[in-house]
Amino acid sequence: MHPAAFLHQLLTAPDYQGELVHVEHYPPAEATYGTLSHELSPAVAKRLKQRKLTDLYRHQAQAIDLLLEHRNVVINAPSASGKSLCYQVATLDTLVRDDGATALYIFPTKALAQDQLRSLRAMASPSLLPAAAIETFDGDTAQDLRAGIRRKARVVLTNPDMLHVGMLPNHALWSRFLHGLKYVVLDEAHAYRGVLGSHVANLIRRLRRLCLLYGADPVFVCCSATIANAKEHAGRLCGTEFELVEGGDGPHGERFVALWNPAVVDKKTGARRSHNSEASNFLCKLVSRGVRSLVFARTRRLAELIYVYARERLPAEQAARISPYRAGYLAADRRDIERRFTGGELDGLVATSAMELGVDVGDLDATILAGYPGNMASAWQQVGRSGRGENPSLSILVAQGNPVDQYLMRNPGFFFSRRFEQALINPNNPHILEPHLLCAAWEHPLAAVEVSALAESAPGLIDGLVAKGLLRERRGRMHPDPCVTYPPERVNIRSIGPSYQIMDLTRGSLLETVDGAVAMSQLHPGAVYLHQGETYLVKTLDTRKRTAWAEACDVDYYTQARELTDIRATRVDVEKRCGNALVRLGDVQVTNHVIAFKRRRQFTEEYLGETPLDLPETTFSTRAFWFDVPDAAVDRAIAESGDLGGSLHACEHACIGVLPLFALCDRNDIGGVSMPDGGTGTPQVFVYDAYPGGVGIAEMGYANVERLWQATAKLVSDCPCLDGCPSCIQSPKCGNNNEPLSKEGAIALLAALGSLSSGS
Repeated sequence: MHPAAFLHQLLTAPDYQGELVHVEHYPPAEATYGTLSHELSPAVAKRLKQRKLTDLYRHQAQAIDLLLEHRNVVINAPSASGKSLCYQVATLDTLVRDDGATALYIFPTKALAQDQLRSLRAMASPSLLPAAAIETFDGDTAQDLRAGIRRKARVVLTNPDMLHVGMLPNHALWSRFLHGLKYVVLDEAHAYRGVLGSHVANLIRRLRRLCLLYGADPVFVCCSATIANAKEHAGRLCGTEFELVEGGDGPHGERFVALWNPAVVDKKTGARRSHNSEASNFLCKLVSRGVRSLVFARTRRLAELIYVYARERLPAEQAARISPYRAGYLAADRRDIERRFTGGELDGLVATSAMELGVDVGDLDATILAGYPGNMASAWQQVGRSGRGENPSLSILVAQGNPVDQYLMRNPGFFFSRRFEQALINPNNPHILEPHLLCAAWEHPLAAVEVSALAESAPGLIDGLVAKGLLRERRGRMHPDPCVTYPPERVNIRSIGPSYQIMDLTRGSLLETVDGAVAMSQLHPGAVYLHQGETYLVKTLDTRKRTAWAEACDVDYYTQARELTDIRATRVDVEKRCGNALVRLGDVQVTNHVIAFKRRRQFTEEYLGETPLDLPETTFSTRAFWFDVPDAAVDRAIAESGDLGGSLHACEHACIGVLPLFALCDRNDIGGVSMPDGGTGTPQVFVYDAYPGGVGIAEMGYANVERLWQATAKLVSDCPCLDGCPSCIQSPKCGNNNEPLSKEGAIALLAALGSLSSGS
């Protein structure tokens, strides 16, 4: 079925209520080709000819030429633009010419590594490299195979976790491989942002240091979805200079991208139909019409629930041809689902973002985004999964009721203008850098010149490790103290600082670890916690041992912590005036106190009650931007609502809700506090990074504060609710139970800030 015909059916359906807010039509595009200036080895040229890949897109030819000149390259391009072929051709050409050469490919997920394993083996075998020379090395790799991979593999595909805990600490076993290392590939580099990206940046610095130890100087290749700062981001990730290659020269068929806002079911509260039910309904409609479709869900549990809803609505024969797909399944089960979907045995798949990252599932006709995925890069990656051939394709973004989704529904031009965000990392965050310094010393004693070159703060952190008895100096180098045993095991590269363990109460086994900064809000007694799609109920929390005990359960509700937050500025780095408003950026100390938790029914959001908690406060230092609210804005807010506190509180919530439009982050990565007197007699609003030390979100907010005010003002004023709702000023994690809030006051305050800063 042609997408235009499908959309027409939606518009003419008896139950249609104006949900289709915008359709963007892209005509088919032809490819733009380029020519290599370097001559490939005869064997590689012959293999490309055999696979009918002699016509390279312009950006592919440009990237391959730069790589063969031993230049570091970042390829900034949309889905299905052939980024993988760039590094595959350069790698194979080098490995064919040099028998001792090796390459390391790093992927954010096991699924993507397995997909690229199949792709590279198909490209290389049998004439270039035997299949055994190309291997994955990750947590699924059998123990009895690992020694052989270290001895013989020439291309190793892995992930950051295995590089951190399995490869770098055991570098002596990889000496052959590291000595010959010519290429290091970081695919889907835009995924390495925030905490994970900051850790990965330190991992790559540790890798480069060991490469020098073994006499290697590899070329680095970063492939990214389209982001605004690809060259800068690659440079910060790898600590070196990059050449930027922009993609988008490949062909595509006719494409329709639709924005669908579920109908309002309660005008007073602004509540809408469940976006998950709508996504499930679309899957049923498309599959029943023979349209191969992929649904993206925000969480593993929602992926399962959308699948269950669709399975129950479809006839048995069609229900058997859809499947969920997510992390947590056994590797063999994931591979089987991928094979069945690629081979046409399945017509529909419901997946988490793991399927967003380039896994080849063949030509798709439609993609359904069950909620905006949180950033433009991911959204367009998901949209780009359909329409990889010449056939017409359809993508539907089904909005949630949160501020970002609703802003996009009312301002579709923002979504389609492709204002891609900047990926943010902070590898010098002391909470992240310090444990990597200890890991580096464990791998090979650190010389003073190495420490100074790592970061300005590194020498002070080394002194701190010495004071803690973890490092000691010997012959001009820093060595780990004998008491230190395998430090990588105690560093979770997906969190900051000391972590909490979650233990399975029934089996007595470790489920996973959680960042200490969010442990109180996620692991309090009574919390519902999702682990690999399974629901666990936290029974006890031992704050001294940093351990939570949970048991598997099947509940139909989720929990939200209520916490009180206090904030204190400790240092101002920069400040600026936006009209009459003074805006500052600097360090703050945040104190959180989780005092209770609420239970809400899945999907319906029905309130089920609140339970008080007795937990200790947590305090951490982070980065924030904050602004003084000038008298003119205060006067407007009071005149409209008579409630300054509610106006400030609503403004704070709305700004936090909209900030992810300007930075690659999630709402949960940000916190905020509003104070009518600001501790200085002037009303203030603080927005801070929710991680110790910060990851760059506050800096992005400071730089874009005027655009943030303007977008937030439009969001709140355009929202059709009467008194404020989750789509504009209510926050799902507000410690004050969303009280007091004043929508009218927030509109007046934000309008005043915008007009004062623009000089009007």
